Amino acid sequence: MATATIDDIITSLENIIAECTATNNRLGYFAALYLKVTKSVKDGIASGQFQDGPRMEQLDVVFASRYLTAYDQWKKHQQPTASWAVAFEQAEKSSVLVLQHLLLGMNAHINLDLGIAAVEVCGQQPIATLQQDFDDINSIISALTNQVLFELGQVSPLLSLLGLHATNYNSALIQFSISNARDGAWCFAEDLIQKQGDDYTQCIAQRDSTIKQLAQSLVHATGFMRLTIWLIHLFEWKRPSAIIQALNVYEKRKIVVNKA
Repeated sequence: MATATIDDIITSLENIIAECTATNNRLGYFAALYLKVTKSVKDGIASGQFQDGPRMEQLDVVFASRYLTAYDQWKKHQQPTASWAVAFEQAEKSSVLVLQHLLLGMNAHINLDLGIAAVEVCGQQPIATLQQDFDDINSIISALTNQVLFELGQVSPLLSLLGLHATNYNSALIQFSISNARDGAWCFAEDLIQKQGDDYTQCIAQRDSTIKQLAQSLVHATGFMRLTIWLIHLFEWKRPSAIIQALNVYEKRKIVVNKA
């Protein structure tokens, strides 16, 4: 369907969630998480929490459309970006943790798609004009963190065992940070907006290749980490439709954005 507004995006995400729930498809995990963020952005725009609400909606639509396009390509047996391909491939595996599925989606969408969307929305305007609203999204994500962690704790009761590896700096699964990913996305956007023609295309291709490698490291554990993941998975919920339903809960709340 055409996605011209944030409500169109919400409808598309709801359709994906309904389809994945009906077919027990793990691709619904990320869609359920993404729907929370999108609804929160919509609430933030409605309450005037961004400097430029209409532009923020445009960014949300352009950004989300990249995920929806990748999802549609995968469903039609076409080739999405390499970083999305890894995320979609892993969704076919029952041995991957729910957390890993979510991080794979965030990895492709934030580390690759977000920077591209920011550049497209800015057009001929300096990208610095977008930075404040771009950064304020972190407040929205932060406000959702406790809810998402609670839901993950329900479906994956031994997930806290990953804390045993907190000092294992070789583990991408432990190191992954949404805030750091968004910082990286901004740096990527600052670089990309200076490119033209073939250089622009090549910059995106190189970024996609790098993010694909990060995606692979999120699911390929070794040693004691591999054993820990196996143990966590042993006690995770197994039915994808039930997990999607547990993740598909949105609690509307006041989000305070620091304007300092």
